[in-house]
Amino acid sequence: MAVDVVMPQMGESIFEGTITKWLKKPGDKVERDEPLFEISTDKVDAEIPSPSAGVLKEIKVTEGQTVPIQTVVAVIDGAGASTAPSAPPPAPAKAAAPPPPPAVAPPPPPKPAVPSPVIAMPAPAVAPPPRAAGERIHSSPLVRRMAKEHGINLATVSGTGAGGRISKQDIEAVISGSAPTGTPTPTLAAPQSRPAPPPPPSAASAAGTAAHGTQYVPSLQLGVPRERLYFGHYEVQPLTVMRQKIAEHMVASKHVSAHVYSVDEVDMSKIASLRARAKEEFEKRYETKLTFMPFFVKAAVEGLRAFPTMNASIDGTNIVLHKEINIGIAVALDWGLIVPVVKGADEKNLLGIQRTLNDLAERARSKKLKPEEVQEGTFSITNPGVFGGLFGLPVISQPNVAILGLGAIEKRPVVIDDAIAIRSMCYVTLSYDHRVVDGAIAHQFLHKVKETLEKWSEPVL
Repeated sequence: MAVDVVMPQMGESIFEGTITKWLKKPGDKVERDEPLFEISTDKVDAEIPSPSAGVLKEIKVTEGQTVPIQTVVAVIDGAGASTAPSAPPPAPAKAAAPPPPPAVAPPPPPKPAVPSPVIAMPAPAVAPPPRAAGERIHSSPLVRRMAKEHGINLATVSGTGAGGRISKQDIEAVISGSAPTGTPTPTLAAPQSRPAPPPPPSAASAAGTAAHGTQYVPSLQLGVPRERLYFGHYEVQPLTVMRQKIAEHMVASKHVSAHVYSVDEVDMSKIASLRARAKEEFEKRYETKLTFMPFFVKAAVEGLRAFPTMNASIDGTNIVLHKEINIGIAVALDWGLIVPVVKGADEKNLLGIQRTLNDLAERARSKKLKPEEVQEGTFSITNPGVFGGLFGLPVISQPNVAILGLGAIEKRPVVIDDAIAIRSMCYVTLSYDHRVVDGAIAHQFLHKVKETLEKWSEPVL
């Protein structure tokens, strides 16, 4: 019995996914719940298990393709009677050979007259039916931003996604003029004599090839006009799906939030000493390692409690003050970056936060996170210090209004009571949205984080 494998819905707000890698090929035997393929969405990357045991009979969607949810991406022969690779699907039957051409070829049809390249009106198209007043328009933040940048009224766009959702492809089609909207706009046709810009070299021709001189190629990828420079020996690599999502998210954040940065320095000597004494017993007793991160999470919780404006997001002209404290922790992956969320961080003790952090990080690296585990964050922390960075100025993770950056903890000479002492010091930075947070609140928040860490009183064991 044939079993259809469909693109799963990885969350309520996710309506499409991109297949990034097939872990099996046609003819391979698969077990139920065995990883079958990997997908990437705008929320999370994940491995998708096989819904049935059998033999992978056919792959319908290739790597790199983005399809709506519930699309059939493969077929499994549930009987699994044969372990031998099934024959590839037969090629479509060739059309009957055309009759031999007549002795005298017919005259070619007359060439149509070339219109004057002044104004090219789009072909008339049927506009989508108008939405009822107050009807909700289903679209992602990226789509809404693109529509705003290009002056497009989403109420006039017909969505092709599930439930009439307007996808990125829909808005791109409207921008390029290949999809109808409620009010077609005339576009200027490019003059016939103007040459098209040279295309970027392909990866195959670029790898290991010396390009003499300098070549500038304009690019509008990700909506940001820029120039690419090719010279010498180079190799062109396409952005992965995850890198494209990161790029879109970071560029959107810079477009949306008025970024301001503040820096402070924390004496971590007390916590460093406490951790050094307790980490072996902590791991032996609780079977999990003790890192510095849960201390920073607890300190951030104290700061957010004292200054709730930091635990907020902005919705148009409204500030949304969140009652829950859900802290996203940036996790570096070999193929990108993801921010799983510690839900209810204010309700967890040090052990609970450490266990949650370890679990989320491990499943992030093995692509086992669920979409809801990277959603609903109200504040974020990133730790460039783990790679030796002195400090960083991170980009705010939308829709948060702030993100805390942690530098490396290292011993430095400092002045204490007019004497020089060696202390374990750490720079902390705060990137915040000046639309919501002023410098006074930001520095008071940082001072609260600093005070909590330097006067730590909670027991570890």
